Amino acid sequence: MTAPIIETKRLTLRPLRASDAGLISLYAGDARVAKMTTRIPHPFPPGAAESYIGRASRDDAGETIWALDATKQGGSELLGLMALGDDGSVGYWVAPPFWRTGYATEALGAMVDAHFARGGGVLSASVFQDNPASAAVLTAVGFRYEGEGETVSVARGGRVETWTYALSAADRAAATA
Repeated sequence: MTAPIIETKRLTLRPLRASDAGLISLYAGDARVAKMTTRIPHPFPPGAAESYIGRASRDDAGETIWALDATKQGGSELLGLMALGDDGSVGYWVAPPFWRTGYATEALGAMVDAHFARGGGVLSASVFQDNPASAAVLTAVGFRYEGEGETVSVARGGRVETWTYALSAADRAAATA
């Protein structure tokens, strides 16, 4: 499904385009990024970014994917990706050069606001327990801790313990009040 454009103060969340393949390959190919996700393999195979972009644009993709684009402030045209699954699951990554900049929190806040403005339901997310920075992004936006679990990480080649979170429209309203 084509992602609707979402504007923030510093970013444009936009659909992926073919020209994003190089930066997706560069950043997703970084072990620090891949090892904090469930689906990115490491090493990142040639052609994987192009395939991902092609799948993201299909109506039956099962998720909406945005590029985090900072060109409106003279920044990179792609500094990370954000996904919203048809089941309400949220995922994101930001490239290491842009860590600790607030971009992830800004993008996630805008995406969840747009989701709830369209009448969307409860959102869910999970983060690896050795990634407290990602957990901090979720809680900054209003996600509440739900418990522990585990999932598989392709890059790590096995199961990883997670923290799980949820966000309702009421939770988000309370977080922004």
